[in-house]
Amino acid sequence: MPNVVILSGSPSATSRTDVVLKFVQSLLEKENITVKYVSVLDISAEDLLYARYNSAEIKQIAKSIEEADGVIIGSPVYKASYTGVLKALIDLLPESAFKGIPVLPLMVGGSKAHLLAIDFALKPLITTLKGRATQGTYMIDNQIDKENHLQPITDQDIQARLTNDLEEFLQIIKQTKPITA
Repeated sequence: MPNVVILSGSPSATSRTDVVLKFVQSLLEKENITVKYVSVLDISAEDLLYARYNSAEIKQIAKSIEEADGVIIGSPVYKASYTGVLKALIDLLPESAFKGIPVLPLMVGGSKAHLLAIDFALKPLITTLKGRATQGTYMIDNQIDKENHLQPITDQDIQARLTNDLEEFLQIIKQTKPITA
C-alpha cells in the first residue's frame, strides 16, 4: 500500500491551506493510501528557530519522507512565495530529502496575482531537494469554504483540477514504486 507524507506550511491553526490538505488526506485514505500529516505547527518552534536538524522530531520527519512513495506540500502564499516557517523546516531536511519522490505542490493565495508562486517558488525548492515536482494546484481563498470539511472547494474548475492533479500524482507513484516479490 502506498504511503504519502503531507507537509503543511501554514502557520495558522485555522488555515484554508490546512482545510484543503485535510480534505486531500481524506481523499487519499479513501484510496487506501497511508498518510502521515506533518504541520509546521506541530514542530517545536525552538527546533525550527535554532535550526536543530539533529532533533528527534526533525529526524523522524526526514525518515518519514525518505520512506514515502510521495509527498504533498501545501502552503499559503506569503509575499509571492511559500511561508518562512515552511522554509525553516525544509532547510533542516537532508539535501536530497525528496530524491526521486513525486511531490505535489498545493498553494492557496488571496488572488490570481500569485498564480505562478508554485512554478517560481515551490517547484524550484522541490527540485533542489531532488524531488519530482508534479503539476500542482493553486487555489484562491474565496474558492475554499473553511466550514465545509467534507467538500471545502467551492469552485468546480478548481475541484476538477485538484482531482486531476491527484490522479496524476498517484499514477506517478504507481509507476515509480518498486515492485517487491
